[in-house]
Amino acid sequence: MSPKAMLGLIVAGVLLLIGSQGLYVVNEKERAIKLQFGEVVGDDIQPGLHWKTPFVQNVKKFDARVLTLDTNPSRYLTSGKKYVIVDSFAKWRIKNVKAYYRATSGNRFEASNLLSNLLNKGLRDEFASRTLHEVVSGERDELMTKMTRLLNESTQEELGVEVLDVRVKAIDLPEDLSNSVYNRMSAEREREAREQRSQGKELAEGIQADADRQKTVIEAEAYRDAERIRGEGDAEAARIYASAYNKDPEFYSFTRSLKAYQETFKENDVILLKPDSDFFRYLKDSKGQ
Repeated sequence: MSPKAMLGLIVAGVLLLIGSQGLYVVNEKERAIKLQFGEVVGDDIQPGLHWKTPFVQNVKKFDARVLTLDTNPSRYLTSGKKYVIVDSFAKWRIKNVKAYYRATSGNRFEASNLLSNLLNKGLRDEFASRTLHEVVSGERDELMTKMTRLLNESTQEELGVEVLDVRVKAIDLPEDLSNSVYNRMSAEREREAREQRSQGKELAEGIQADADRQKTVIEAEAYRDAERIRGEGDAEAARIYASAYNKDPEFYSFTRSLKAYQETFKENDVILLKPDSDFFRYLKDSKGQ
């Protein structure tokens, strides 16, 4: 190979090396900054093909997508002096690459730690100004909206990141407080049950007393009506008997004697009476003489 060809190859190799060291690509999922001897000389580099001075400048790229910070459950004190265990997460992304690099040196884990500290501080302040009922029910959405706004203001200035959303996954009570709340709820339910049973017993006694009163009244009225009907029946029977007996007194006397004979001899085998007793009147003389 001639010296001229060798020189050409060397020049081509040097140019290729310079090109490989100078050209770089930033895709749409990345944010990048350009450094020269450790100083930021270019930030907010847009996606595409770019140039940097070989061996003098270097480029650092960061994930520009929305990231999730999932914190560990933390213990917070409410305004009612009740502890709660809160499990939360935040959605964030890089907003200012230069500020992000200066705050974290481009270390995503460092950024997550700093953001987590800010999130915990903000949640602690917000929970401290609210009661347990407010954070669990009505004001929970308001708390998250306010927390997102306040956290976003501080993180953009300090970390160069934008917080898109803050959400609470769960709010739990500590075990000792859960037991206390459970015991209090159980005692309250037992008290309500006793009241219900007492009211039911009182109502049952009232119903029983009314039933007994109605029973007494019904029985008294029935006895009264029975006695009245029985009296009317006896009067009617007496009237009928009297009418019948007045038509034939002798026949009445005869039938009464026969009935007396049946009742007497049914119960007694021996009876002591005078022979001329009027009791044997119809036995002695069929004509009754």
